[in-house]
Amino acid sequence: MPLTFYAFLLLAGSTVGFFSGLLGIGGGIVMFPLLLYLPPILGFDGIDVKSITGLTMIQGFFASLSAMLFYRKQRLVNKTLVLTLGLSLFLSSLTGSFISKIVPDKLLLFIFGLLAFTASVMMFIPRSYIKDDLTEDKVDFHKYTAVIIGIFIGFLVGLVGQGGAFIIIPILLYILKIPLRVALGSTLAIGLFSSTAGLIGKVATGQVPFLMAAALLTGAVPAAKLGGIASKHTRTEFLRWLLAAIISATALKIWMDIFRS
Repeated sequence: MPLTFYAFLLLAGSTVGFFSGLLGIGGGIVMFPLLLYLPPILGFDGIDVKSITGLTMIQGFFASLSAMLFYRKQRLVNKTLVLTLGLSLFLSSLTGSFISKIVPDKLLLFIFGLLAFTASVMMFIPRSYIKDDLTEDKVDFHKYTAVIIGIFIGFLVGLVGQGGAFIIIPILLYILKIPLRVALGSTLAIGLFSSTAGLIGKVATGQVPFLMAAALLTGAVPAAKLGGIASKHTRTEFLRWLLAAIISATALKIWMDIFRS
């Protein structure tokens, strides 16, 4: 690959890393379509779907870690929520990541599209913003529901190489009723569980091109912290609608490609 290709990856990592910190997402919902569609448009060779899932997983892990450390300092990471949902996600995501090796690319794309569609629909459900600025010590939730959600969603995000933040955030907001800023901060920490499990599976099965990953991470890690700083000074209504728009646009593009194929 030419140096310009790695420059593209550096820029893509920086862009997605910033949104990771801003919106509490690992970035896979943005990174996946970027790596799938942009290289051919820019004149580079296309990246196969399995390599893209490996790249999104490793980028999501390190961007989430960088941004989560910032959110924790702001008291926006609820440890009980993270452990309850995160541990169930870890085990099921690990299983999904290993099984993904034998799953056809088109089916992986279909599952990713279905998750993105579900998340986008949820994000447009009306909700109150009154409690969105509460800190993590004011949060309560139903633990058994969180465990069941973690097992089911973890397996699917492990298959498609995602930390799962794009679907976890709507679930936290609308099912577990978590305030938005705590949902963003906690999702970054929760995503580390599924990202770690998924990354182990992707590396073990040879689905991570490490030179490409290095270029992505060089841009993603510092940009994620900058995104977290920007998020702190942004109204929660804007954060919600921006996240909804990103998820919806991605879901629409993926489904257009699924039907076209």
